[in-house]
Amino acid sequence: MEFQRSGISLIYRLEIANKGNTFAKVASLVGNAGGDIAAVDVIRVTQDVVVRDVTINVANREHGRQIAELLDAEPGIHVVAVSDRTFLVHLGGKLEVVPKIQVKNREDLSRVYTPHVARVCEAIHEDPSKAFQLTIKRNTVAVVSDGTAVLGLGDIGPYAAMPVMEGKAMLFKQFAGVDAFPICLDTKDPDEIVETVKRIAPAFGGINLEDISSPRCFYIEERLKQELDIPVFHDDQHGTAVVMLAGLMNAAKLVGKKLQDLKVVIVGIGAAGVACTKMLLSAGVKNIIGVTLEGILHRGKQYDNEIWNWYKEHTNPDNITGTLDDAIVGADVFIGVSGPGVLTVDHIKKMAPDPIVFAMANPTPEIEPELAAPHVRVLATGRSDYPNQINNLLCFPGMFKGALAARASTINEEMKLAAAQAIASIIRENELREDYIIPSVFNQAVVQRVADAVADAARRTGVARREVMPKDNY
Repeated sequence: MEFQRSGISLIYRLEIANKGNTFAKVASLVGNAGGDIAAVDVIRVTQDVVVRDVTINVANREHGRQIAELLDAEPGIHVVAVSDRTFLVHLGGKLEVVPKIQVKNREDLSRVYTPHVARVCEAIHEDPSKAFQLTIKRNTVAVVSDGTAVLGLGDIGPYAAMPVMEGKAMLFKQFAGVDAFPICLDTKDPDEIVETVKRIAPAFGGINLEDISSPRCFYIEERLKQELDIPVFHDDQHGTAVVMLAGLMNAAKLVGKKLQDLKVVIVGIGAAGVACTKMLLSAGVKNIIGVTLEGILHRGKQYDNEIWNWYKEHTNPDNITGTLDDAIVGADVFIGVSGPGVLTVDHIKKMAPDPIVFAMANPTPEIEPELAAPHVRVLATGRSDYPNQINNLLCFPGMFKGALAARASTINEEMKLAAAQAIASIIRENELREDYIIPSVFNQAVVQRVADAVADAARRTGVARREVMPKDNY
């Protein structure tokens, strides 16, 4: 199995002497430097110069800088500017608010605003549940972060977290038709976050917590679930866990093993690691061993981290001790939600036959896929440039679409398990392959199937406040 690495795309505005062969020189310099010209656009032509925008795929920003210096040093070529296409996408933000109804005359104005809006306000005052019918609450999610655990960047604060939250809101709308708004809070105090979210909750039908560091995220989510009557979902925990379980269901089926018989080793017992463990337990996996920088979590030690104390009581049935070297022996599955370089080929060679490796750390997996591929039966990562991407996008749009449709008061374990089963079911048994255990995020059947499964689970578990008819249009 071969893998290709992704790079970045830069736009070079070049002022080129208006001679017959100068652009051929540009192409030659870029090619020799390892760049790949993807597009060329003429901006302006004069008697002396031609200004072109040349889009070049490069390995990284440093590689792009080197190509710029190389071009600028060449007689007859001047680099006017270099733009990152990703930055251009973010200019002015990625969202806007658009009204559903146009106000064209005085009658329109009186209906959407004063005086007639007062009748709607009175109706909601008499029956607050009507807010789900008569306001954006019906289909709107708050994407809430404090910027303390953004992607692989860590604690970069609420301002720097905004581009991620905007992107999340875009995906909600494009994939599920759910309106979402980014809310980045300028506080790290868990109680202040809880109180702030509670104060804004009347405007929203659900709360998507995002990029909040562990262990604070557990406390914040638990309190909000207790004190709000709308779904609260920390996607970094549960979205990862749902998609991981969906992939593992299909991987286990492919290698002919049952979930309850698997020995699973999880490295990285933070927010995602704990959520993955809870999902596996709810799916029937019995033998789970958690590994941290301190080693295997076991019942012979008291930990400062209370989550780890919970963890040791619910996992590691044989109470083994040691490090990953000890835990990995005979393991059927490795699940990584930690960082690069954790897993080695020697570790994989100690695993059971047909090993399954989910190296989900981003942007660099626990083991380079090129190293792992010859030694594993099934490999999954969190990256889009390798097969079997464990991507939260397969979960959260359908999860909230279903929860909002059912007007669920919470998102419970049964709803998450139903979502995992729905994602796994997209791939038929005769389609399963080592490099195809999880559907593409662009598979249009995913969101609706997940939404229907989640709404049905909400009804079965008594948390739905509205009956939903499934759409059999997959």
